[in-house]
Amino acid sequence: MTATTTLAGNLTREPEIRYTKEGLATTTFSLAVNRRHQAKATGEWEEETSYFDVVCFQELAENVALSMTKGTRVLVTGRLRQRTWADEDGHRRSRVELTADDVGASVRFCTAEVARSSRLGGEEWTSAGVELE
Repeated sequence: MTATTTLAGNLTREPEIRYTKEGLATTTFSLAVNRRHQAKATGEWEEETSYFDVVCFQELAENVALSMTKGTRVLVTGRLRQRTWADEDGHRRSRVELTADDVGASVRFCTAEVARSSRLGGEEWTSAGVELE
C-alpha cells in the first residue's frame, strides 16, 4: 500500500529538465506551500511557508518543463521519499522530496487552458496559458 500526498503551492524556480544516459527525462522544481492561520492566543494572522523538492519522470517531466514556470500555482500528487547521504565533511544529511505522479495548474487564483500534447499521440494532457485574473 502506497500513501499519496497532494500539495498546493507555487513554483519557486523554473523547472529543470535533464535526461539520463538511457534517455529518461527527469524534471525537478521547488514548491512553496503557504499556510495562513489565526493564532489562538493573540487573534493575529500568521503565515508559514514550507518548501518541498519535487521530481517528475518520463512524459510528466517533459510536460511540466514545457508547461510550468516560476510562480505558477500547481497541485502536485505523489509519494513522499526521504533521501539520506553524507556531505563533504562526512555529516549525515537528509531531504524529503515528493516524487510526482501528477502535476496540474491550480485554478484557485487564475484560469488555465488545457490542450492535448500532440507529441505523445494525444494520450496525455498538459496545462498551458495560465493567466492571472
